[in-house]
Amino acid sequence: MSENQRIAEEVIEAVGGRENISSIAHCATRLRIIVNDKEKIDQEKVEGINKVKGAFFNSGQYQIIFGTGTVNKIYEEVSNLGLDTMTASDQKKEAVKSGTRLQRAIRTFGDVFVPIIPVLVATGLFMGLRGLVMQEQVLSLFGMKPDDVSQNFLLFTQVLTDTAFIFLPALVAWSTFRVFGGTPIIGLILGLMLVSPALPNAWGVAGGDVKPIHFFNFIPVVGYQASVLPAFIAGLIGAKLERAIRKRVPESLDLIITPFLTLLMMITLSLLIIGPIFHTVEQGILSAATAVLSWPYGIAGILLGGLNQIIVITGVHHVFNMLEIQLLAKYHYNQYNAIVTCAGAAQGGAALAVALKTKSKKLKALAFPSAFSAFLGITEPALFGVNIRYGKPFIMALIGGAAGGFLASILGLKATGMAVTVIPGALLYLNGQILQYILVNLIAIAVAFILTWMFGFSDKVKKDIEQ
Repeated sequence: MSENQRIAEEVIEAVGGRENISSIAHCATRLRIIVNDKEKIDQEKVEGINKVKGAFFNSGQYQIIFGTGTVNKIYEEVSNLGLDTMTASDQKKEAVKSGTRLQRAIRTFGDVFVPIIPVLVATGLFMGLRGLVMQEQVLSLFGMKPDDVSQNFLLFTQVLTDTAFIFLPALVAWSTFRVFGGTPIIGLILGLMLVSPALPNAWGVAGGDVKPIHFFNFIPVVGYQASVLPAFIAGLIGAKLERAIRKRVPESLDLIITPFLTLLMMITLSLLIIGPIFHTVEQGILSAATAVLSWPYGIAGILLGGLNQIIVITGVHHVFNMLEIQLLAKYHYNQYNAIVTCAGAAQGGAALAVALKTKSKKLKALAFPSAFSAFLGITEPALFGVNIRYGKPFIMALIGGAAGGFLASILGLKATGMAVTVIPGALLYLNGQILQYILVNLIAIAVAFILTWMFGFSDKVKKDIEQ
């Protein structure tokens, strides 16, 4: 029997046996199990299994952290044992039925925005690379000045950096229709209608160069380029409307009548009611968030950097996806990223201190890769496998995150994108901020490491906790 086969069998036994497992899936780092009875899980036994970096119950699933690559092999062995396996997306739909209304709403909210993030990450990287290439010091290496750069080249970079945000409502409406059971292509067309060239351009209206169209002499109608909330609400209502129409239309006419009525009713509702109301709400949320991020003396950095990983534990951090998207859409930069990056880096710093200080070979084997994973932007192995498990390292990491966040806020760091942090996140700061970005991360790591080394961990504490 191979080691991975043995681990798979130990996992099944520790979570209460085959009869307690409803289904098993996996993501990039975790084995996700839906169990019939939570009380039958032997948490201590699970955490004692070789290669397990931590385990916790979240979003209706029991999630066991194995890490990138390893989880695929364990999942394959579990599949070979004949257990009911699912894709991660199908299992998520099943898991959504559990939890409080708030938890289910937040999971659904995350399901809408998570699929959009990769293209926004790519856009942010394009912005960062353009910022790097356009710096005078870089151009001087090729004997050029900013004025020497071809207009065609600038146009090419604008296509790369602006397209996703110009058509952002189309992406949001498409994803919202998909999540709420509508036809995604109808959502896509509805979103494209919100940014139709026939409407006054939102940026032109904001700049005062273009005036909105007034319906009935008092309802302002504009395009919704770079807008999020109006498209989300339109997608939510539109998906439910489409399903209601489809139930009432004869099957022979469904292909024609359902999309016709859905688009006609929704674009009317979106332009005349949803758009004007929720665009105002969106601007209010954005103004409030920007004001908080601009608080003096680094207060925002201390609060967000110190509390971010607590929010991650609760699973509600996906709510901030919309905020980051809005910041990027309106300002083309994101102050939030550098602060939460420090929070993640600090978790890695604390786990690294544990790895270097402990004499336990098993804990070293767990903590070293967990720290490295955190430095690559994936904090769960360090968070659940090491820091929360031993308590004080987690607290020291929160302090490190607050320290790094404070400095990031004071320095005014602004990312060109979102969703990538720590080492990969450096690509979002090629616009002249890379040295400051490295500095704030090193501060977060160093503070968490030193505090954990001095006050946060010892092998005696490890023995006391594990007894």
